[in-house]
Amino acid sequence: MSNNLQRELSNRHVQLIAIGGAIGTGLFLGAGETIHSAGPSILLTYIIIGLILFLFMRALGEILLSNTDFHSFADVTHTYIGPFAGYITGWTYWFCWIVTGMAEVTAVAKYISFWFPNIPTWLTALFTILVLMSLNLMTAKLFGELEFWFSIIKITTIVALIIVGTIMIVMAYETPYGTASITHIWDHDGLFPNGMNGFFMSFQMATFSFVGIELIGVTAGETKDPHKTIPRAINSVPIRIMIFYVGSLIIIMSITPWDKIDPAESPFVKLFGLIGIPLAAAIINFVVLTAAASSCNSGIFSNSRMLYGLSQNGQANKRFGETNKTGVPYKATLFSCFLLMISVILNYVIKDAGEVFKYVTSVSTVLFLVVWSLIIIAYIKYRKISPELNKSSKFKLPGGVPVAWKH
Repeated sequence: MSNNLQRELSNRHVQLIAIGGAIGTGLFLGAGETIHSAGPSILLTYIIIGLILFLFMRALGEILLSNTDFHSFADVTHTYIGPFAGYITGWTYWFCWIVTGMAEVTAVAKYISFWFPNIPTWLTALFTILVLMSLNLMTAKLFGELEFWFSIIKITTIVALIIVGTIMIVMAYETPYGTASITHIWDHDGLFPNGMNGFFMSFQMATFSFVGIELIGVTAGETKDPHKTIPRAINSVPIRIMIFYVGSLIIIMSITPWDKIDPAESPFVKLFGLIGIPLAAAIINFVVLTAAASSCNSGIFSNSRMLYGLSQNGQANKRFGETNKTGVPYKATLFSCFLLMISVILNYVIKDAGEVFKYVTSVSTVLFLVVWSLIIIAYIKYRKISPELNKSSKFKLPGGVPVAWKH
């Protein structure tokens, strides 16, 4: 057995993994809360964060393509900052996804209780982990296929909302809140109704929505033709953010004025309900269920690859570097899923773990920012240590080091 990863992720898989990583439950469920805090200025928040993360992804993409032997960005920080930085990056990122995975498993259980309230959430959480673990143990290609279809569901929902909402605006559709019009965006106390404080407060919530966008950096070691696939996926990030985040929020606030949006309710459910679509709440419940399952699936995949990479660098038990006949690091997958089982215990002991996971995911966001910062530092070191690789690169970060420092 070679204990090597296999390049089974096609262009189709990586493109949709990139989209799925940028569209999480934060958009479908958290949009109401972010709009309530920031008002229409949330559009500017997403544009700013989107631009920063696009440049971040360009930096990561340039380094990954400079050496296709890198399995993930933990290898990048290990090489350019030092073994300790690689250790911190790998284990911090692994811990981030364990925490996020616990939250998402709990979310899946809560969404399923929408239809089956009598089934205990701990049982649903256990079933979800076992199913996703079994699928991840088969092949990397199957992970890619799952993410492809999870992403298709999310994209279809957002595109449907944008199309229906645009028709409502063009037809000046009457709602309980008045006539649907794009002027609602600035007619209700302007773009910054809660002042700059509300605007800046929205950054933490909006940033969490993008957790997972760096997943391309974990798939690098298993991507077919990375020099073609990775640049294409990264270059399409800005247009996806403009369509999926900015586009959908413009539509939502044009139909329901921002000050009439309930922070505790999904604005997607509200909009589909306004146009009389039956079972609107059930449809969106299914979509956020797949979004949470997608996030948990991504967490299992990335955690197993992180442990694999750490093992290869001698920073984790060597057994985590063992792969099965299809190239999956199965022991790393089993260990990560075993720790996710803590969420099953929590769901059994604590009947409503919602508030606990709200705080836990806030910690997770901070830790993701630590990982992203280490990648930027690695890029700056890469430019200093390997100028010849940067010179020969066909996929450079626009603006180079000065832009990296501004991050």
